[in-house]
Amino acid sequence: MSIIKPSRRDILKLAAIAPGFALPAAARAQLAAPSGEQPAHFRFTLGDIKLTVLSDGYFQVPTSGLGVNADPEDVKAFLTRYFLPAEAGYSHTNHLLIETDEAVVLVDVGSGNRFFDTVGRLNGNMEAAGIDPSSITHVVVTHAHPDHIWGIRDDFDEAIFPGAEYVLGEAEHRYWMQDDLVNKVAPEDQQFVLGAVNSINCDGVEWNLAKDGHEVVPGVRLIDTPGHTPGHMSVVLESGGEQLIALGDSMTHAYMSFRHPEWYNGTDADGETTVATRKRLLDMAAADRMAVLGYHFPFPGVGHVMREGERFSFVPALWQF
Repeated sequence: MSIIKPSRRDILKLAAIAPGFALPAAARAQLAAPSGEQPAHFRFTLGDIKLTVLSDGYFQVPTSGLGVNADPEDVKAFLTRYFLPAEAGYSHTNHLLIETDEAVVLVDVGSGNRFFDTVGRLNGNMEAAGIDPSSITHVVVTHAHPDHIWGIRDDFDEAIFPGAEYVLGEAEHRYWMQDDLVNKVAPEDQQFVLGAVNSINCDGVEWNLAKDGHEVVPGVRLIDTPGHTPGHMSVVLESGGEQLIALGDSMTHAYMSFRHPEWYNGTDADGETTVATRKRLLDMAAADRMAVLGYHFPFPGVGHVMREGERFSFVPALWQF
């Protein structure tokens, strides 16, 4: 069967109206909307490192962008089996704040007010969690897609965290900053290029360009995880004999990326590389019993990888108080 890959324009257009989709009750996995405010941060530890997951909000995209190299009926059946709507997918935005003895590291800066209305909550949720933005010493950006970097600047186009050291993958920087890229991509991709370039060129930001294995601070290093974007990087934490990988968008779905790592999405720049990277990460995390944090997994997105033959499952971490 011939598979039609939806464009990013289609994804953004449909995403804008996705919250209004009327889905049958039997098709919805979501519970009813809360009657009041929900906590938007989650704290835990990894060895001697203090970690906080902070939400930037959520957005919805059409599920036609999932598993674009698979039979659409198989994708629909998979979503239905997992009690997920077959029309519009729900993406959380889980940011990791890392506190060591010597540094406070924020992974990704969210969308700001330049993307969907349901995102851009990071700074407010940081304040609610009692975190002083001026305490952040390092900002790591996994890749330059809107929901990960567009929140880098305020309404005056100045850096939100002016005192921090900013880190981005060298290959990621090279891709987005190549000469006249905006005129080399499809029209529907031009807004992504312009947004990435404007964010990278933000006033008050000087980039430390990283390669595979780059140590941000002791216990926090970056690894190459390309595919979703050409220079995508993930963050590996190690402390007290424990490890965690902040996956960024190397795995975007808490169920599909594990059960069908061979399926890639319409937003993945290089599908085959995305699949190879994902399989490598799943093998590593399962074998070494590493914890993982998925940026788009259901909040707070923390858990482990369990191998089941050639497949994997995401096992959410237990909530503790």
